[in-house]
Amino acid sequence: MGLIMTLTPVTQSSQIPPALLEKIEEAITHYPVSKRSAALPLMHLWQNHFGYIDESGIEWIAAKLELQPIAILEIVTFYPWFRQTAPGKTIIRVCRTLSCAMAGSYELHDQLCKATGIDSAAGHDHGLPTSPDGKFSVEFVECLASCGTAPVCMINNDLVEKVTPADITTIVAQHS
Repeated sequence: MGLIMTLTPVTQSSQIPPALLEKIEEAITHYPVSKRSAALPLMHLWQNHFGYIDESGIEWIAAKLELQPIAILEIVTFYPWFRQTAPGKTIIRVCRTLSCAMAGSYELHDQLCKATGIDSAAGHDHGLPTSPDGKFSVEFVECLASCGTAPVCMINNDLVEKVTPADITTIVAQHS
């Protein structure tokens, strides 16, 4: 009789490093009455490590908290911050609140999308809008707390103030 082998697909949950697992275990201890309450912190830890929460992540977190996967999926799909697909290498968040909108953030968003090859009409219903080459994701966000220097963008974790259309070429070149 021959040996039957099954290949396990490489997923996020099959690659959990010990340091992440330690942070997850520690976060759960803050919610002794209801593990369910640890869902958001675990999802943030997961996404901060992997960049997004795929199906295997949803299932792993649910199992860890002794929940059905739908309970985690509901949270992932409710909050626009959580992503189910990998974002681009560089994430550009464009503020769209009043001060930035009045200073041109909508035009800035459209021009950033055009410069990176992203369909500016795409939204979270289809995942984080990402360039065909996987280098950029561009999204609107609410207030980045720098109204006096509008329009502002967050490029990865860096706040960029007083962004003008002339800056777009430099931004794209620096992050390509």
